[in-house]
Amino acid sequence: MNLEELCQHAHEVRLSVGMLDADVKNKVLEDAADALLEQEAEILAANAQDVENGRANHMPEALVDRLSLDHDRLEAMADGLRQIAGLDDPIGEVMSMKKRPNGLIIGKRRVPLGVIGMIFEARPNVTSDAFGLCFKTGNCVILKGGKDAIYSNIAIVKALKQALQKNGVTEYALNLIEATDRETTERFMKMNQYVDLLIPRGGQGLIQSVVNNATIPVIETGTGNCHIYVDQAADLSMAADIIRNAKTQRIGVCNACESIVVHKAVAKEFLPMLYRALEDKEVELRVDPAAEACLDQNLPLVHPATEEDWGKEYLDYILSVKVVEDIDEAIAHINRYNTSHSDAIITKDYDRAQKFLNEIDSACVYVNASTRFSDGNEFGFGAEIGISTQKLHARGPMGLEALTSYKYIIYGNGQIRK
Repeated sequence: MNLEELCQHAHEVRLSVGMLDADVKNKVLEDAADALLEQEAEILAANAQDVENGRANHMPEALVDRLSLDHDRLEAMADGLRQIAGLDDPIGEVMSMKKRPNGLIIGKRRVPLGVIGMIFEARPNVTSDAFGLCFKTGNCVILKGGKDAIYSNIAIVKALKQALQKNGVTEYALNLIEATDRETTERFMKMNQYVDLLIPRGGQGLIQSVVNNATIPVIETGTGNCHIYVDQAADLSMAADIIRNAKTQRIGVCNACESIVVHKAVAKEFLPMLYRALEDKEVELRVDPAAEACLDQNLPLVHPATEEDWGKEYLDYILSVKVVEDIDEAIAHINRYNTSHSDAIITKDYDRAQKFLNEIDSACVYVNASTRFSDGNEFGFGAEIGISTQKLHARGPMGLEALTSYKYIIYGNGQIRK
């Protein structure tokens, strides 16, 4: 099937999918979870082929980690579908209802968006998460994964489609573009006659390509130059623990910390602590001159920072480190170089915590916690389809409600406008 036919089929069935009963949708999701585990051997074999190809093509280990599946990760994907099935169905929710002076009763009801396109890189778990969230909200989804995960995606979609067939739901509720060439991706970005929303999920290059070239409305997601500011009133032991978690718990994810900002009053005490906290993980520190002066000379993991480092999403065992005069300089630096994803302050001072919360321009702003919590599941949304770093129409982790629109429903008894 060619690309336009695939998009057209999804467009044609969007209204029937949007009218599915919540019990039917939940049954499909439960069966889809079962199908993933029943076809574990086939899915993991396909994934092993992708991983082997990735390593042969010198894929960085952080991306290999994103690509790799095992029993536990497949179980987590199935659990994600079950969690989505257990969430309240937002479709049909009446968000408001008001009576006008002329007697008209005007309501606002939540409805599906229609057809959602996903363009993503080597993250096979996105395949099941995107299907689950889109299907629960009555949307058809068209998936365009990267070539590095093509065999994994084909195997996962095959399992998910069995759940649709088992329950008598059109297979075009879920669609996978199997062509991996760039030309197909560029054509997909312009299928606005069939696709209502496009969500890119991956590195900065992919996201900017979609934002710059798509004629379909786009929600920008994912790129995470996440900062942690260590205030002069910070618990320094807590700060070191939080940064270690935010940087090293999983390096190849968008909510991992990439940049550290430290108040000058605590830099001399804190930066040697930070180096020791990260040394066993071999985290390289790219430091400004003030930070370098706080550390012993000739430490093997310390190197001078360049201007490029302040805005870089490393997805690697590297942190940029800058020392600042005060919280105002910290906030100015973060707002200049962040990607509006997730930023944190470590402090025991209430007023400075509130100032940071108020003035940092990011989707998620933390006080005394790791940026790794920027996640739909951690926020109680079940799975997520991505983390929006823009302001329209969704921001932050995108759960079910972010995949809906609304329409106005108006009840009258013969009113005409004069």
